[in-house]
Amino acid sequence: MLGLPEELQRYVDEGLRLCREGEWRKGMPVLASVIEQKGPYDKIPGVVYSYLGFGVAKYNSKITEGLRLCEHAVKIQFYEADNHWNLARVNVLAKQRRNAVQAINAGLKLDDDHQGLLDLKQEIGMRRNPVLGFLGRDNPLNVFLGRIRHAIAGNPR
Repeated sequence: MLGLPEELQRYVDEGLRLCREGEWRKGMPVLASVIEQKGPYDKIPGVVYSYLGFGVAKYNSKITEGLRLCEHAVKIQFYEADNHWNLARVNVLAKQRRNAVQAINAGLKLDDDHQGLLDLKQEIGMRRNPVLGFLGRDNPLNVFLGRIRHAIAGNPR
């Protein structure tokens, strides 16, 4: 499998730099052009699809397309924490909290210091495990014991 030609790699680097600096309106067209220019043997890094997916979801309001791009990014480049971060952010936009939490946890297993994932985790909040793991979270016994646990910890509802 061949890598990217040097010129295409420069576009990848420039597009990612712009997006990471918050210049999404400038960076997204560059990343889209990279995907359009790739040859049949070129391997586009997953982060290109990942950042383009988040940008499309957030700035073009195309959530479904953004999710598809981010999921593709994770599929082709699983071990890149940024891909999980962008997937989690798009899931937040899609109001799919459970999927966002799964993406955050998967990303933090790869890079437990990833600031974007840590910030997003704090922003959306993570629930504790149910007191009785063999029962569902919504089981009345777990709800009751969870309230007691919160009261003891000083966080009553």
